Amino acid sequence: MSQVLHTPPPAPVPPAAEDDLPALAARHGLTVSGARPTLPGYVRELWARRHFILAFSRAKLTAQYSQAKLGQLWQVATPLLNAVVYFFIFGLLLGARKGIPGDIYVPFLVTGVFVFTFTQSSVLAGVRAISGNLGLVRALHFPRAALPVSFALQQLQQLLFSMIVLVVVVMAFGSMPALSWLLVLPALLLQFVFNTGLALIFARLGSRTPDLAQLMPFVLRTWMYASGVMFSISARLADKNVPGWLADVLQWNPAAVYMDLVRFAMIDGYGSSYLPPHVWAFAVGWALLAGVIGFVYFWKAEETYGRG
Repeated sequence: MSQVLHTPPPAPVPPAAEDDLPALAARHGLTVSGARPTLPGYVRELWARRHFILAFSRAKLTAQYSQAKLGQLWQVATPLLNAVVYFFIFGLLLGARKGIPGDIYVPFLVTGVFVFTFTQSSVLAGVRAISGNLGLVRALHFPRAALPVSFALQQLQQLLFSMIVLVVVVMAFGSMPALSWLLVLPALLLQFVFNTGLALIFARLGSRTPDLAQLMPFVLRTWMYASGVMFSISARLADKNVPGWLADVLQWNPAAVYMDLVRFAMIDGYGSSYLPPHVWAFAVGWALLAGVIGFVYFWKAEETYGRG
């Protein structure tokens, strides 16, 4: 009787422990999809896509009023109509012109509306930058900061169209071009950096809480009323017994700072007496603070955008 030898089956290989998975992935050259790069690497990726950012902002600007018969004219007409309404309500009915010479109040108001609208629109666009473009975020791999940056750039381009009307208004009320007008360039550049930082912050917040888009118009409207768009903060403070800390908050409010710089540059009769002390230092400080904090804050959540 022959003897059959049975070879024992090989022992089952235990599944890799969870702790070994990163090592296993690294051994085979695998990386996490959508992993957050280092901060310098993220900056390089964003710079490499600068042409996409510019093209995307132009496309959004063109499409914004594509269904309207007047088309791109609404880029200028909307803030100008707001200025007319504010002049009637605040300038004529509520006496907000107090402390400002009558011949400069209209350019003062139009400048304030245009410059504040630049910040307001950048923030509102930033809130929806991720939540409103989830299809793009989930379909393509690119640094997500490109979206809020492109929206801020879109608003800058829209402001530049509005500046043509602003120049006409300012000249119509007696302020002729001068070397001081060149100060508008650094003022708007600093405001653009500030707006981009805010857009990045609210893009991250809006990606987690879409309802924030419904709340922000009320917040921004309150900010506008406290920023001296329709009235001179310095003239109002001179007539009232306002606590020192509140006066500082109102005068050094970033929206008021950038409006005052553009007004000072373009409007004859709006002299340095209307400006808070160290206004340029505050303009630079607000831009750096919002820009750096906003960029880092947005970058830290890079892996989470478009998921869930």
